[in-house]
Amino acid sequence: MIKIRDVRKSYTMGDNVLEVLKGVSLTIEDGDFVAIMGPSGSGKSTLMNILGLLDVPSSGSYELHGTETAYMSEDELAVFRRDEIGFIFQQFNLLPRMSALENVCLPLLYSKKENGREQARTLLEKVSLSSRAGHKPNELSGGQQQRVAIARSMVNGPQIIFADEPTGNLDSKSEKEILQLLKDLNAQGITVIMVTHEEEIGAQARRLIRLRDGVIQSDERRDEFKEGRGSAETSPKVRENKASSWDFISYFEQGLRTLLANKARTFLSMLGVLMGVAAVVAMLAVGKGAQKSIESQLSSLGSNLLVVRPGAQKVGGVSQEATVGNRLRFEDAAQLKAKASHIKNISAQTNGRGQITALGLNWNTQVQAVSPSWAELHTSVPVSGRFFTEEENQKRARVVVIGETVRREIFGDKNPIGENVKINKVIFQVIGLLPAKGASGFRDQDDVAIVPVLTGMYRLFGKTYVDMLEVEVDAAENISATEEEVTAILSSSHKVPLSQQSDAFQIRNMAELQSALQESSQTMSLLLSSIAAISLLVGGIGIMNIMLVSVTERTKEIGLRKAIGACRRDILTQFLSESVVISLTGGLAGIALGWMITWGLSLALGWGTSISWGAVALAFIFSAAIGVVFGVYPAYKASRLNPIEALRFE
Repeated sequence: MIKIRDVRKSYTMGDNVLEVLKGVSLTIEDGDFVAIMGPSGSGKSTLMNILGLLDVPSSGSYELHGTETAYMSEDELAVFRRDEIGFIFQQFNLLPRMSALENVCLPLLYSKKENGREQARTLLEKVSLSSRAGHKPNELSGGQQQRVAIARSMVNGPQIIFADEPTGNLDSKSEKEILQLLKDLNAQGITVIMVTHEEEIGAQARRLIRLRDGVIQSDERRDEFKEGRGSAETSPKVRENKASSWDFISYFEQGLRTLLANKARTFLSMLGVLMGVAAVVAMLAVGKGAQKSIESQLSSLGSNLLVVRPGAQKVGGVSQEATVGNRLRFEDAAQLKAKASHIKNISAQTNGRGQITALGLNWNTQVQAVSPSWAELHTSVPVSGRFFTEEENQKRARVVVIGETVRREIFGDKNPIGENVKINKVIFQVIGLLPAKGASGFRDQDDVAIVPVLTGMYRLFGKTYVDMLEVEVDAAENISATEEEVTAILSSSHKVPLSQQSDAFQIRNMAELQSALQESSQTMSLLLSSIAAISLLVGGIGIMNIMLVSVTERTKEIGLRKAIGACRRDILTQFLSESVVISLTGGLAGIALGWMITWGLSLALGWGTSISWGAVALAFIFSAAIGVVFGVYPAYKASRLNPIEALRFE
């Protein structure tokens, strides 16, 4: 039963107050067929909107099945509209991108009733539209669209049908068909409340209420009505509106279809996210590749490594080049290994340039004369052949281990092991091929020839000293102590005066260099990622702008969804899912574009790149978060729209 008492409705327009309803009171029994008539501006549509829980009165009481609606929240009213009320609108209000069947099924998205789709097909069959179920509204006549609207109003099995000028836009034949459908619904025990301004339409109802200037002018019973012929349900059951995973899938599906209907705008809105994610993936890949390259280069330097060089001596307060007294000797390596507590490996080394010739070809390269322990110290065990031995070093054997660049330039695809080459006109035999290390800055680490240190000193460079000593410490925590030991041992061995011991030898801690390089790499990666994140932020702002435009464009659709039972959370989730669809689609496309950019950089510039799943996951999650964060405000704005104001929006 519907019972209203002294219901008033007024609107404030500037300084003026417009009273539309001026104390309307009436009672409508369950199962009745009521027509509300009146001229334009009489307040009949406003009264119907209040009765249909789309609008609220400014004052007065409205009881529905004995429950005062003034105490119901907006979501409770929405759930009640969904389960107990069906609306037939004058303008049909069918969603243009959906078929007839999908429009009928739309309320089921919010009611979550089982077997609802079969019920929708049955209703379309009852209104003689089963053959047109797959057609869009623009492919249907006015009468057919109104019948779709009637089927939609019935899909949730309501107890009350509100029809606003249901025949206002129809021809005479369609008018008769719609009126007959309404009579059939009333015959099934459904309460029908119809608003019209046509006498012949109002005459079809059992009860005719005339409204003028916001007050009831007359209330005429045209057909006998027995109380209680309607629904047995005496009080509204406000059902819970719980969300399930299937609901979210449905929202995402609808969101995707909505976006596909505006492909160009959707593409432009996701372009910012696409470019941002692509930049994140590409920059992280380049940064990761650079980090791996640095790690590879650092591994070639050895771990816990100290490099000892002769320092400058001061004569008369002026720094001079290293003299014979503090030049490093080959014997210093053995002495340090024997006396220092924490030295794991040590290699004496002297360097120079050398012209390598073989097979009629020549190549100028870096020649390093090192101790046999150099290979283990630098993790440079030959990939082919072998490294020289201490015995060969002592015999000053003319053997050489070459890098990949020297092999390529001199021997091409030929195996160099066992071949003879001349280094500065001295014949050497190639006994090993070093593993490829790649370029480091302007230096190619593979453009090198390694010979025994004594061989290099006495056969190639004519030196009686070495340029440096490379010392590998057994543990990182012992590096500082070893530095002090090395300085003390060398100072004692070289008889360096106490006043000059601090400058006699330079000891460089390669662990500190490694740490600095790694920090630089991480800082660069962070900087590049920050720039890419700004692109994502700009893309998110673009999504928010597009979604705000979408809310404005679809205000009437939002009003329809609320009228058929959508709660605030339903609308919020609907629009939020659309923004997430945009950002996720843009994110996936951005990941693909980022991979192509990375591949292109690697191919065109020879840069080391490495795409990690972590970077891909980060970009994907970031894009989803962008959709959520920047979609919240437009979705919230849509969810707060008043249903009747939204339906009236033009």
